[in-house]
Amino acid sequence: MAKLGTCAFLALLGALLSAASSALSETPPEISVKLEAVAQELRWMSTDQRVVVAVREHNLTPPPATAEMTEERWRSLTILDPIVRGLAKNSLAQYLKTRRDERISELFVSGADGAKVAFFGKTTSWSHRGKEKHEVPMRGKVWFGAVELDESAGVEQIQIGLPVLDQGKPIGSIVVGVAISKLH
Repeated sequence: MAKLGTCAFLALLGALLSAASSALSETPPEISVKLEAVAQELRWMSTDQRVVVAVREHNLTPPPATAEMTEERWRSLTILDPIVRGLAKNSLAQYLKTRRDERISELFVSGADGAKVAFFGKTTSWSHRGKEKHEVPMRGKVWFGAVELDESAGVEQIQIGLPVLDQGKPIGSIVVGVAISKLH
């Protein structure tokens, strides 16, 4: 498997962050600078082999339990439902939790179809297909959301959307909620 060289990856990430920086124009400058630094720190997830393999597998064969999931059905599931627990406790979710720091209020990984592959906690929506937080990373760019009080995480945060890159090609997205109160 070909791997992106460190210099090539850093150049790509720099271009992605430059393209995404316009999305931060409405965010106070001191927060924007901190968020860009957080996005740089989280860049490892875009090409981490555990992330790439899990998303690639999801894209090839979505799990039968979730293949026919609808937004309505998703909203009716509790956090104790086996499907929800499975996505929060699968090997990718467990691995990413070991890499979590205090600034991260939520995290979810989606396949190319926008459906969830893993997460820290049940998301408000099942699929983010058609939403910028998924579609911008699927074009290989970094996305920054607005300051919001997140319904599922229960904190004031800004979401950062990163592409999952398989040999430089976007195959999924990772959305990380960054708690405003934890930005130093």
